[in-house]
Amino acid sequence: MPRKPILIVLILVVAIGGGYVWRQMNSAGQQSSYKTQAVDRGDIAETISANGTLNPVVLVNVGTQVSGSIKRLHADFNSAVKKGQVLAELDPALIEAQLRQDQANLANAEANLNLARAKDKRAKELFQQKFVSQDALDQARQALDSALAQADLARAQIARSRTNLAYTVIRSPVDGVVVARNIDVGQTVAASFQTPTLFQIAGDLKAMQIDTSVAEADIGKVQIGQTAKFGVDTFAEREFAARIKQIRLNPTVQQNVVTYNVVLEVDNPEGKLLPGMTAHVSINVGRHADVLRVPNAALRFKPKAEEKEGGKNGGRKKLGAQVYRVVDGQPVPVKVKVGATDGSFTELKGDELKAGDAVIVREIGAGKGDPNKKFQLRMF
Repeated sequence: MPRKPILIVLILVVAIGGGYVWRQMNSAGQQSSYKTQAVDRGDIAETISANGTLNPVVLVNVGTQVSGSIKRLHADFNSAVKKGQVLAELDPALIEAQLRQDQANLANAEANLNLARAKDKRAKELFQQKFVSQDALDQARQALDSALAQADLARAQIARSRTNLAYTVIRSPVDGVVVARNIDVGQTVAASFQTPTLFQIAGDLKAMQIDTSVAEADIGKVQIGQTAKFGVDTFAEREFAARIKQIRLNPTVQQNVVTYNVVLEVDNPEGKLLPGMTAHVSINVGRHADVLRVPNAALRFKPKAEEKEGGKNGGRKKLGAQVYRVVDGQPVPVKVKVGATDGSFTELKGDELKAGDAVIVREIGAGKGDPNKKFQLRMF
């Protein structure tokens, strides 16, 4: 067979193959390089996330009204106590000595009182017989009144010393559990301008509360009685239920951020939740059934070309929410009106989109290298 026809056949085969490959590469470059997801209808449970701390509903700081050294301890950490139960005793030696001194002062005052009464009686009799003047009678009466006052003062001092003696025995003011003990035997406590805290007693650990901070942008959605769910780090696989009990009106301002303390009540029948645990709270503030919704990823998406343009221009002003659709292989923005969100989907309130419309959620690229680069044959 002649060589010329074979060469012509080979050239035709290469040309046809090259054209086929070129068409395939060109069509691949024109394919969409964006991942889309359809707008649909569904339910949106609107929630507010916050972190808080588990605390007992009743937490009492037990202090002392008198100074002294700790003589005995009758309660320790985690001790269950009843109202009126003895927790600790102070050394009463100094107060007992003061009480004995006050009792001696009372005996002296009563002796002076008896003498003053006798003098007053004698002065009255002598005055009736015209043996003493009115001035002498008045002085006797004044001495009697002063003795009466001194006796009353001595009795009051005795009552004070007895009260202080009773204060040397520290008793629990409520039923509960001791969660903190800040003293030891032999330690001296001084009750001066600020009462020292000896014990902390939680009223009932089966009823607890969570103190959370909610931002001012979300506080308007929070209402008393709303339900919530929360988790703690030690039981990561479990959710606990809570209910909003109180919205405190006093704001907290830190670095120009305003938050409000929201208190949630928690049932703790098993006693697994402990004071001081960090609670990750999700508050249910509303449920929207069968609404038109769009993935949140679509609202966050922005084409790379616009990102570069925004960077060169120092950023552009955000004019509401928008999503992008693919039209002729290019992203086209669509302005939308949004409503509630649950973190994954956002409610659409306008009629710009309908169920089934595809919106861009991310850019996946056309492949490695430049997608517009032409295919070239390499001749060997």
